[in-house]
Amino acid sequence: MDKANSSIVSEFVLLGLSDSQHLQLFFSLFFSVLYVVIVLGNLLVIITVTSDISLHSPMYFLLGNLSFVDICQASFATPKMIADFLSEPKIISFTGCIAQIFFIHLFTGGEMVLLVSMAYDRYVAICKPLYYVNIMNRRTCMSLIIMSWAVGLVHTLSQLSFTVTLPFCGPNVVDSFFCDLPLVAKLACMDTYNIEILIVVNSGILSLSTFFALVSSYIIILITVWFKSSAAMAKAFSTLAAHIMVVTLFFGPCIFIYVWPFTTYPVDKVLAIFYTVFTPILNPIIYTLRNRDMKTAMKKIAAHYLRPLKNFEMPLVGNNFLY
Repeated sequence: MDKANSSIVSEFVLLGLSDSQHLQLFFSLFFSVLYVVIVLGNLLVIITVTSDISLHSPMYFLLGNLSFVDICQASFATPKMIADFLSEPKIISFTGCIAQIFFIHLFTGGEMVLLVSMAYDRYVAICKPLYYVNIMNRRTCMSLIIMSWAVGLVHTLSQLSFTVTLPFCGPNVVDSFFCDLPLVAKLACMDTYNIEILIVVNSGILSLSTFFALVSSYIIILITVWFKSSAAMAKAFSTLAAHIMVVTLFFGPCIFIYVWPFTTYPVDKVLAIFYTVFTPILNPIIYTLRNRDMKTAMKKIAAHYLRPLKNFEMPLVGNNFLY
């Protein structure tokens, strides 16, 4: 216990994505644009789902919650990363580092369960359509959302339970753009073999189990549709192929990083970007722009808010004295 309380490190140094000044300026602009698109895109989904009564269904309710989680997931580290591109050294306090670990596992754990919930919703709609209204009622939808946040919270608290007691007595350089648990735990002044096992058991099993649950649900849906009609099969495959792509881009890096947490590869930084930045921007594209109902609802909302502007501008056009 004395060793566990001997931590003298008050801050960590983040190495970021690159040492090149020119690349850092480019990354700052690139990720700033990406972050704005992520926030605005997912906010548009939330506003559309809540505003259009035709979208008040379980599928879109879950989609709106997914967009909220995506905004949170993109916000825990991206603004700090953008600011760090323009500063040297890239410093984060010990408390800030622990906070990043807390939020990344809260949001990623919750999103994993939420994606499984969305797959379950599609499974019930396609495989048990007559029972859909009874199964996917308001109580079920709320239970799925609460369960996703509960799993994320339990997951992250179980990680922090052994992270906050680790002794940090010197090394404080994290080779990433945010505080990731395997990289931070690696700096502890102790044998980290038991920590590695805990990370594999916790994060690795959660990632693998939810990924296989998703893949299994997609396979069952495709088999069910295949028996109904070949045309429906082609349509379902086209839709699910895009979903599987997003799921793979999200789960692949998580599984790769957390199943072998203490084997560091140069590609780890790139993989971390996928589930912290690229997945939150892909979700609104895949789940909305390929959805006819969402596109129709967005056009209606755009027309509703743009009509007053057109009515206001029309009289001004004919007033020559304004020019």
